[in-house]
Amino acid sequence: MANRGPSYGLSREVQEKIEQKYDPDLEQRLVDWIMAQCGGNLEKPQPGRQNFQKWLMDGTVSGCSTMHQLNVTPVYCPALCQILCRLINSLYPRGKEPIKKIPETQMAFKQMEKISQFLQAAEAYGVTSTDIFQTVDLWEGKDMAAVQRTLMALGSVAITKDDGHYKGDQDWFHRKAQGYRREFTDEQLRQGQSLIGLQMGSNRGASQSGMTGYGMHRQIM
Repeated sequence: MANRGPSYGLSREVQEKIEQKYDPDLEQRLVDWIMAQCGGNLEKPQPGRQNFQKWLMDGTVSGCSTMHQLNVTPVYCPALCQILCRLINSLYPRGKEPIKKIPETQMAFKQMEKISQFLQAAEAYGVTSTDIFQTVDLWEGKDMAAVQRTLMALGSVAITKDDGHYKGDQDWFHRKAQGYRREFTDEQLRQGQSLIGLQMGSNRGASQSGMTGYGMHRQIM
């Protein structure tokens, strides 16, 4: 995880406003969903924005072979856990996962590459670009509220698709509104071409009754 120095002055005020948007209650819901969706050997993180960031970056496992042999408390193990990649892959059928190879390395640029892969896959899955966080928002913890927004949007798309791959409580996310598309036959389309739109006014009841010919004087009785 990247190390950032403290913010000062105006930048500190901006950062504080960003951090105020972070929702601790939403954090708990997202953790519950990710654990249900990914399954396996994930350990639940301690509450708090920084703990949530570290958990998403690294993950926690209880089945790491070295820890199992030493019988020690589970620790963060970034070489073995890639939560975001596992999350997006779990929303696809087996063999259709968007991230084919998840690099098991602690190298910084590879870790950032995993975040970018997740973001690209999330947008391809249906999350709108305006709901996609920036890599530095998670990598440097600049805007964890934006990270929450992306995960919320991902959950909403997943539950709306209703394709059997969503795992978790049905009340955790709102279903996205579905557009209503009407289908018309060729005959209906041809009939519509002969209609006059209301923007053009109306010719109903119009006639030439009472009109005088061109060039003739109008008779006033």
